[in-house]
Amino acid sequence: MTENSAVVTVDGKSVDLPVRSGSIGPDVVDIGSLYKQTGRFTYDPGFTSTASCESKITYIDGDEGVLLHRGYPIEQLAEHGDFLEVCYLLLYGELPTKAQKIDFDYRVTHHTMVHEQMSRFFTGFRRDAHPMAVMCGCVGALSAFYHDSTDITDPHQRMVASLRMIAKMPTLAAMAYKYHIGQPFVYPKNDLDYASNFLRMCFAVPCEDYVVNPVLARAMDRIFILHADHEQNASTSTVRLAGSSGANPFACIAAGIACLWGPAHGGANEAALNMLAEIGSVDRIPEYVAKAKDKNDPFRLMGFGHRVYKNYDPRAKIMQKTTHEVLAELGHKDDPLLEVAMELERIALTDSYFIEKKLYPNIDFYSGITLKALGFPTTMFTVLFALARTVGWIAQWNEMIEDPEQRIGRPRQLYIGEPSRDYVPVSKR
Repeated sequence: MTENSAVVTVDGKSVDLPVRSGSIGPDVVDIGSLYKQTGRFTYDPGFTSTASCESKITYIDGDEGVLLHRGYPIEQLAEHGDFLEVCYLLLYGELPTKAQKIDFDYRVTHHTMVHEQMSRFFTGFRRDAHPMAVMCGCVGALSAFYHDSTDITDPHQRMVASLRMIAKMPTLAAMAYKYHIGQPFVYPKNDLDYASNFLRMCFAVPCEDYVVNPVLARAMDRIFILHADHEQNASTSTVRLAGSSGANPFACIAAGIACLWGPAHGGANEAALNMLAEIGSVDRIPEYVAKAKDKNDPFRLMGFGHRVYKNYDPRAKIMQKTTHEVLAELGHKDDPLLEVAMELERIALTDSYFIEKKLYPNIDFYSGITLKALGFPTTMFTVLFALARTVGWIAQWNEMIEDPEQRIGRPRQLYIGEPSRDYVPVSKR
């Protein structure tokens, strides 16, 4: 055995498997030749101990509560940067110069309009359709409108598709919202920044002027930053898996949106808000905290703890500050649901049960409260998540396309069904 290898012994036969090291984080055992050498696969439900790719984009240390984008801590990016700057960083690997940022912002801003025929596409949905159902259909349909950016072997077309998706996602999300509430679509304005433009498209109406509140626009921008990418989560892995077959980028992002729709992934902030509504009032909190502590009770506190973070989610700290800024700006001090949230937050940060089990409030807990205060219905929460995560999906997709080691995804299985058996004619069964 060499210093940089691991030994696996199967049926008395030992094989050396190389150990690979990243720039930071745990080493990995490369099992690519395991089947060839031993006739065995590995078994890892949920792939929680398996690295599916190399990546330079995002790094998470869940035990320490660290999230880095291209090496930059999320706290610094959210505090000092804006969303389009983070988009540039994720896509190109470096923070933009002043000139590069002006150019990138211009290119995104001038791609925000969607083809006019897209507005007719919306009328094919029932008026009470869930906005995520609308987004799945509309984003997938972009490949039918923009044929000039679906050749994944052309770097220029990949760049155009990337910009189009980042630019048009807020417009489509706002259109889904307007259609959902029965109001006319509002076109984007090129003199507004990304977050302000989105808020205007969502909340402006033709019959009166709409002035964007800068505090709320900054909060929206920060929400986008905090959701921009999160390593190889379920939806990102879905985008990579879809892309590994050579599917066009619009189809891959639509696949990511479909995965994100799941309540265990993108729907977690909606679930957290529904839980707060179920609790209803501050005086009922002790009852529900007791239920959460009872192992025999199926009730779970939503918005607490995280699959990856075993420490305080670094995004939650920033989101907590943003939440309080928004509530202070809008004066929602008398909202019973928000009162429940703030008291539950206080208990979670001081109660020994929560502290010992590291059940800290996560980003979904705070983002749900903030989005409600901004005026969004819960049905839009996952749509906003998809809007923000699009840049992460696109960056990961581009990285995968350019990876010489990338092959079409093909997980193995542990088959536990019937062994081989012979067909019996229906008359003899």
